[in-house]
Amino acid sequence: MIDFEERRDELLEEIEEMTRRKQYKALRDILVELEPADIADLFDDLPEEMLPLLFRLLPKEPAAELFVELQPDVQEMLIRGFSNTELKEVLDELYLDDAVDIVEEMPAGVVKRILKHADPDTRKSINEILKYPEDSAGSLMTTEFVDLKRDMTVEDALKRIRRTGTDKETINVCYVVDPARKLLGIASLRTILLSDEDDIIEDIMETHVISVGTLEDKEDVAQTFSKYDFIALPVVDKEDRLVGIITVDDAMDVMEAEATEDIEKMAAMLPTDKPYLKTSVFETFKSRIPWLLLLMVSATFTGQIIAKFEDALGACAILTAYIPMLMDTGGNCGSQASVTVIRGISLDEIEFSDLLRVIWKEIRVAVLCAAVLSAANFVKLLLVDKMIFGNPITMTVAAVICLTLIVTVFAAKLVGCTLPLLAKKIGFDPAVMASPFITTVVDAISLAIYFRFASLLLGI
Repeated sequence: MIDFEERRDELLEEIEEMTRRKQYKALRDILVELEPADIADLFDDLPEEMLPLLFRLLPKEPAAELFVELQPDVQEMLIRGFSNTELKEVLDELYLDDAVDIVEEMPAGVVKRILKHADPDTRKSINEILKYPEDSAGSLMTTEFVDLKRDMTVEDALKRIRRTGTDKETINVCYVVDPARKLLGIASLRTILLSDEDDIIEDIMETHVISVGTLEDKEDVAQTFSKYDFIALPVVDKEDRLVGIITVDDAMDVMEAEATEDIEKMAAMLPTDKPYLKTSVFETFKSRIPWLLLLMVSATFTGQIIAKFEDALGACAILTAYIPMLMDTGGNCGSQASVTVIRGISLDEIEFSDLLRVIWKEIRVAVLCAAVLSAANFVKLLLVDKMIFGNPITMTVAAVICLTLIVTVFAAKLVGCTLPLLAKKIGFDPAVMASPFITTVVDAISLAIYFRFASLLLGI
């Protein structure tokens, strides 16, 4: 196996040089030694005009595996260049769930051509899966699985696996159904192979089966895979009839997509499903500007608080120097709490019913954090800011800053832990209540606290 990461740049040069010299046999030998995902990675950096040729050099099965790994824009470009025969060959090699994913990504004209050249059974299955909501288990499943009857012998089951397993997404787990397609149990290939040939499937199958409904959220499905370490999960309809399975590779794709979406929301960006380098400047701008505008407008509250206490700042100008420190500390404390809670929510570790427990924990954390931060800040104010930099820091000014810091830490922790849970309760994505939004809220709170203490202790 070629060490891809170490040879990536060298491979790109070799492929381009061999293509230029029309050394197609040597080029094919290189490509067949690579994993499909690695070839797709190379395609991202190769000239577009070379891609159809390189794709056609691969045998049918590796070519289909590569096609699944390619970015949607590259898939579309290849499909438009395929002959009808080539398109049918690729479609025949694809697993159903991969074909559905491709159809969902393509423009209407390309979809029409794909469906036209798919065989009738595949076309029917694709259309059935496309009827399910985009974020549901039904949209994620494949109908390509091995089903067995409970009265089969192990010998009969093995014959069926050999006869039908070639085109199935996985044969590691077989599903036992009755004549009405109701799921009765599962039998792993390992169990079947280690049983006697005359054993009955009903006697060796596992009857305690965890399944998901067709309309269940695919993020919940992915968490089920993570919790139970499944390699495949059966999907049943409202009558408990087996309609498909979801495999672990699809669950991993969901986890990656959901994690990316949460990160983008937490960074105050609208989610996008394109890789960064494949996203145009204008698309990147559109994903960022709405939140930037909202946060900019919301910062008006912070400006109004400062404007209201303009006279106080004029009377004690040194207070101005510590506004950034207080706002940053508050924002950081709030972000820490919110990110921790958002993670707990996403992993189903925290529910809204745990709100009081979460608040009580964050209060205790705030006590420790506030004590250390205020003590360290008090020492810094008197030893560094006053003695070294010569700032006019009095004990009263130091008290105002440190007391503000203590209360700000408490307020930030409470805001950071409660807003994500409240957002989840009312139906919003908790990831929205992350760093930028929390920071804006806490900034206003910390300034209000700061000037209140300044008014009380300094009389301004």
